[in-house]
Amino acid sequence: MKGRRQANFELLRIVAMFMIIALHYLVKGGIAVPFAESDNSVNCVAWLIEAFCIVAVNCYVLISGYFMLESAWKPGRVVSLLCQVLFYALLLPCALIVTGVISGSDMGIYDWIGCVLPIETEHYWFATSYLLLYLFAPFLAEGVRQMEKRRLQMVLGLLLCFFSLGKTIVPVSLTTDQYGYSFGWFLCLFVTAGYIRKYGISWLEKKSHAFALYVLSCLMIWGLSFVSHRMAGRMDAFSYYENMPYTYNHLFCLTGAVALFHVFKNCAVKEGQTADVICMLAPYTFGVYLLHEHVLVRYEWMKWLKVEQVAGTWRFLPHLLGCVLLVYAVGTVIDMGRARLFRAAASWFKKS
Repeated sequence: MKGRRQANFELLRIVAMFMIIALHYLVKGGIAVPFAESDNSVNCVAWLIEAFCIVAVNCYVLISGYFMLESAWKPGRVVSLLCQVLFYALLLPCALIVTGVISGSDMGIYDWIGCVLPIETEHYWFATSYLLLYLFAPFLAEGVRQMEKRRLQMVLGLLLCFFSLGKTIVPVSLTTDQYGYSFGWFLCLFVTAGYIRKYGISWLEKKSHAFALYVLSCLMIWGLSFVSHRMAGRMDAFSYYENMPYTYNHLFCLTGAVALFHVFKNCAVKEGQTADVICMLAPYTFGVYLLHEHVLVRYEWMKWLKVEQVAGTWRFLPHLLGCVLLVYAVGTVIDMGRARLFRAAASWFKKS
C-alpha cells in the first residue's frame, strides 16, 4: 500500500509539471491573451485549458506538506536544493554564451548576481518560496501535529481568510496580496496539507466527489473571468476580476488543487512496470522547471518552438501537446545527467 500510494503522488507530480509547462506556453507564448484583447472561441478555449492547469503549483506544495508533516527534516536536503538551483542558474547562461545564443555582453553584473544568488534575488520565485517553506517545515509540522482538530481548523480558517478569501471577494487590489507568489501562501498550503494528512476531508475521499469539485472549481475560474470581462464594460470594478481568478491564492484555485490532490491520493496505481516508471521519472520534475523557467530561457523557448505561428488558430492544440511533451522530455534527460553528475561528485568527496 505504501508503494502504491507513493506512485499515486509521484504521478500527480508529473501531471502537475505538464500543467505548469502548459501554463507557461499559453500565457508567455501569447496564446491566451486577455479577454479585453480577444474573446473569440480560440482564446476562450486557451483560457479554459489555463483554468484546468492553474492548480498545478498548489498541488506541488500540497504534496510536499503532506509528506513533510511526518518525515524527518534533513539539512542535507537544503544543500541539495541549493546546489540543484545553482546548477541551472549558472550553467544555462554559460551554455548559451558558448553556443552563441547570447553574447557575453548581454550579461551585465546584475544579471550575473541573479544567477549567483538565485534564491535571494528570486530568480526562480517558486524555489525561493519553497526553500523558505522547507526551512520552517520542522516548526510548522510540530505545530500541526500538536493541535487538536478544532484549533487547527480555526488557525487554517483565519490564514485562508487573510491570504485567499479576502482577495477573492473584495473587488479591489489589496496591498498584501501577492497572488500566491510568496512563502506566506505556501505556509497556508502546508497547513492545509497537514490538516488533510491528520484529519482528512471525508467528503473528498470519494473520487467522484473530488473530481467533480476539481472540474467545478476550474469552470468557476474560467466563468468568473469571462463574465467579469463582459461586465467590465458596464462597471469598472469588474475589470479587477478579469485576471484575478487565475492567481494561485484565489479560493477556486485552492479548492481545485485540494480536489485534484484527493483524486490522485485515492487513485490506485498497481505495482509493476508502470509504477516503477512513474517513480523513476518523478524526481526529475523540479529540474524540468529549473530548465525552462530560467530567466534567459523562459520566454525564448516559445520562440525556438515557433509558438507565435499557431497563435490565434486551432493549430495551437496539437502544438501545445507536442511542445509540453518535448520540454518535459528534454528537461528530464538533462536533469538525469545532472543527478548522475551530483552522485559522482558526492562519491568522490566521500572517498577523498
